[in-house]
Amino acid sequence: MKSYFITLEGPDGSGKSTMTRFLSEYLTQKGYEIVITREPGGTDISEDIRKIILDNKNTNIAYTTEALLYAASRAQHVHEKILPALNEGKIIICDRFVLSSLVYQGIARGLGIEEVKKINDFATQGLEPDLILLFDIDPEVSLRRKTKKGNADRLEKEDISFHKKVYSGYMNIKDMYYEKIKIVDASKDKHEVFNNIKELVDNLIK
Repeated sequence: MKSYFITLEGPDGSGKSTMTRFLSEYLTQKGYEIVITREPGGTDISEDIRKIILDNKNTNIAYTTEALLYAASRAQHVHEKILPALNEGKIIICDRFVLSSLVYQGIARGLGIEEVKKINDFATQGLEPDLILLFDIDPEVSLRRKTKKGNADRLEKEDISFHKKVYSGYMNIKDMYYEKIKIVDASKDKHEVFNNIKELVDNLIK
């Protein structure tokens, strides 16, 4: 069975986790072998790096350090989990991948898209998703969704101006990956959102 690598991207609180669960259940019922994972994280080593990145006490972390830690976590993730699963013909559903780093660190942190892309190309051995589902939702709305649950991490606690830069970054960078990015209106009812996602995924794997 052919493998596929599907990633979900968008602002914090845009509903990626819920749609990941829905999509996994849908594809499992269709007989596919599914691996759900996330970034930063996905393996023991990558999850340890995640704790450092998102720990609220690490407010003094340099933007370059942040970018390199994401890339390091991703390198282990690709090596240990993503590539082996793809080689076994499975479908990977991943909450965030390289596009997040290009937007959060490259654009919102001001490090530069090309600079961040270089370290991530090295980390991922050039691996790219087959489909990127980009969740489009007003950052103020998505952030309220996320923070009302409590326990916001270091990036979620950034000023709203940062999150607006992230949203703008996603909207501007989508043309770089126009062949793979499909926009999902995440402001709609969750069932409408999932129906849109089902159609996009079915078109990929038909």
